[in-house]
Amino acid sequence: MGLVPRFALYYTPMGEPGKMAEQPERVLVHYDTRLPHLSRWQRMQIPVIAWAVLAAIRTLGPTLRFEVLGGQKVGRDYRPDQPPNVYAFWHGCIFAATWYFRNRKAVLLNTTNFDGQWTRRVIERLGYLTAQGSSTRGGLKGLAVMAKRLEEGSDAAFTIDGPRGPRYVAKPGPVMLARRTGRLIVLFHAGLERAWTLRKTWDQFQVPKPFTRAVMVIAPPIEVPQDLDREGLEQKHAEMQKMLERVRDVAETWFSLSEAERERERSVWNKGAV
Repeated sequence: MGLVPRFALYYTPMGEPGKMAEQPERVLVHYDTRLPHLSRWQRMQIPVIAWAVLAAIRTLGPTLRFEVLGGQKVGRDYRPDQPPNVYAFWHGCIFAATWYFRNRKAVLLNTTNFDGQWTRRVIERLGYLTAQGSSTRGGLKGLAVMAKRLEEGSDAAFTIDGPRGPRYVAKPGPVMLARRTGRLIVLFHAGLERAWTLRKTWDQFQVPKPFTRAVMVIAPPIEVPQDLDREGLEQKHAEMQKMLERVRDVAETWFSLSEAERERERSVWNKGAV
């Protein structure tokens, strides 16, 4: 028997990052697993791109020097026997995040489009599982697969503004999944001291330079009660958006702070961290 899709979340479309758009209508976000039609040329590109990206991650990843703020039990003190969580982060820091959380068998919601075909090969080689789904068409199988994996003990993760933006506007998938499964939402962002920023990409994708320092800022978990109504779900969505902006702000300004300012931030984030 397959899982019955039971995810639904109406939310107000968002305009500028962190601000709710002034639109009265509600939008229902779906997820779909239909594979796209790819040309022969695209199919030929998939293994080549996957190989190049994987080589870059495996070359640069071991040189990164991470400091973790907050979230010790899901960061530096992580153990596989702990209860799984629902993770969410901005697409632009996926390079550093993919390396840091590798080999944990977390399941990622992976787009079904052309980019998703080669990214799937990359992340599965780095120790992740994937659930195929897209937020642009109809079906909920991707989230249903993630719910099943959570029940089996695997973490679940979303690039929350992916696969194509808008940048820094959170989609509701983690809230939907957390309500269905009763798992906590863990939000984080990775900041890099030195990186190449791909300015022409929609997410301003960052590739770390060799031997750079990195900071992983992990927020306190967000709980989503399973009996929340529509208004409550929207409030959790807004809370998630606000906290994602907060961790990004800290991570991306970290290396411009004085040591005294960093120490104050450490005391705030590491106080009572779980």
